[in-house]
Amino acid sequence: MGLSLETAERWVERWELQQQRYAVDREERFTVIADVVEHVTAGRAGRPLVVDLGCGPGSLAARLVRRLPDAEIVAVDRDPVLLELGRTHHPDAARYVDAEIGAPGWTGTLGLDRPLDAAVSTTALHYLDRDTLLRTYRQLAALLRPGGVLVNGDHLPQDADGPDGIATHVGRCRADRQRAFAHEDWGSWWAALSRDPELTDLLAERRRREEPLDSGPPADLPLSAHLELLRQAGFGTAGPVWQYGDSCVVVAVR
Repeated sequence: MGLSLETAERWVERWELQQQRYAVDREERFTVIADVVEHVTAGRAGRPLVVDLGCGPGSLAARLVRRLPDAEIVAVDRDPVLLELGRTHHPDAARYVDAEIGAPGWTGTLGLDRPLDAAVSTTALHYLDRDTLLRTYRQLAALLRPGGVLVNGDHLPQDADGPDGIATHVGRCRADRQRAFAHEDWGSWWAALSRDPELTDLLAERRRREEPLDSGPPADLPLSAHLELLRQAGFGTAGPVWQYGDSCVVVAVR
């Protein structure tokens, strides 16, 4: 199932562009996540240990390792296509692990030899249903050292009494100014990739997994619900450190 570097580069470059349709100020959000990890690991002995949840083709891991070249990053995802793109295009950014976040035994597949300094994620955890999300937060709290952090960059809607429609509008206006909607969308990217003969076997494996990997509907929980679940899971403090529209970076401290 190995890919050529040329093929991986082509599809990862297109991935980066299409993702700009969906994350307002995506690069700034990546930078903020790196700021937090750098801050909580500054001055500590040993290599920082970070898990990247829902890593896709290694976008966040690649940026983190540029900021923290001594960090050990374990990147986990359930999608065989995206994992192989990451392994090929960003081979030195992380150790890639094939696992489904929240599934029974998934933390054991990470091969961790010490407590985590940070668990990071971007645009992945909002897909989990409420029960799976709480279980995952508890598992991550148990893996983190005291003072370690969970840093989640994601789309989190306003509470029922908040200006959700206005927040969405603000984000859309920002995306318009950045010409984000000029890029291909998620469906078009996958449709184009499906015609690449070099990816035939990986796509077949992806299709084989789709049904077993089906979970409940996404929770689509507001920020306040995430903060409450984080506290229930054992995090001492939690709150947003950056926000634009409904795009947030939330930090929870163990």
